[in-house]
Amino acid sequence: MAPPVFQRAVSYGVYEGSMRSAIHALKYERIAPLANELGRRLAHAISQLAVDGYREMLVIPVPLHRGRMAQRGFNQARSLATVALRILRKSHPEWRLEMSSSSLVRQRATESQSGLTPRQRRQNLRGAFFISDSELIRGRHVLLVDDIYTTGATARACSKMLMEAGAASVSVATLARAQRRVPLGIPEKRNYVRLSMPEGAISRSNPSKTVSVH
Repeated sequence: MAPPVFQRAVSYGVYEGSMRSAIHALKYERIAPLANELGRRLAHAISQLAVDGYREMLVIPVPLHRGRMAQRGFNQARSLATVALRILRKSHPEWRLEMSSSSLVRQRATESQSGLTPRQRRQNLRGAFFISDSELIRGRHVLLVDDIYTTGATARACSKMLMEAGAASVSVATLARAQRRVPLGIPEKRNYVRLSMPEGAISRSNPSKTVSVH
């Protein structure tokens, strides 16, 4: 497999246990207040780029297809990015972060990546994305944001399109990553944080449910 075109990928934690449960609660049970807590953790991951990253970045959430967007009602990557940028503008005021949620478009509905092999994931995403605003991207350092980094197929597909559109570089930040042997430039030290369900964010399907993230 050819090396990815993005420069670096960072994540807050590992996609397992309570982190996995919290992400699923946000995405599939629409417990929207979780975006605030999880967005803080995404901001922590992005802050790792402060050491050798670029001070001015165009932040692009991985898009959903319009059919999935209509079904779900929101794009979790965009929700997480919105919270993370609000925090980073205070913690890193020297950074210039601009978000664009329309420059990268998912033009084709794809099969769920869950359960697919790495090769099937790449094939599933072939031709799925296109650039709607090359002028905004050309010459910019781009930060691609998503909730989960599994095999990197989505990050590769999006980064390829962004680089072909003239981006100066692409970095990737996700809330969680799957356990893999391939290093992603993420420190092995893990932070353990208790995440309580915000008041009023009780799942209708399971009123007694609580979520912890580590």
